[in-house]
Amino acid sequence: MSLSRLARLGVAAFVALAATTPFQAQAQLQGPDIFGVWRNPKDSVHVEIKPCGPEVCGYVVWANDEARTDARKGSGNELLGQQLLRDFARGDKGEWRGKVFAPDVNMTFSGRVLVLDAGRLRAKGCVLGNLLCKTQVWTRVA
Repeated sequence: MSLSRLARLGVAAFVALAATTPFQAQAQLQGPDIFGVWRNPKDSVHVEIKPCGPEVCGYVVWANDEARTDARKGSGNELLGQQLLRDFARGDKGEWRGKVFAPDVNMTFSGRVLVLDAGRLRAKGCVLGNLLCKTQVWTRVA
């Protein structure tokens, strides 16, 4: 995969979240809440982060036409409703870690998310271990 293709992966950059149970996730949560709807920097994808059984997950709730077309070309599936964030658990220093599925390239990446404040989070996605990474700041959707 080319670096330019990796750089376009706004969805792939949005990574890692976590908890053990919804109750424990909220009890452990310090600072701003991670749950809610977040948009990537290009405002082409909105992901709802919520408790999912014993984990935290994220589903696409809105996407523009270009992102939807890219997802259909890459994975053969519709982007809306897809689970992109899975297996997320809270790590040290308030950081969430897990797996992110990027339907436009039909691949799963490791990722991390750190809530910066009530309206922003920093997402980092990596491939090939930690050799190729991209970081983005996502914004909460009101």
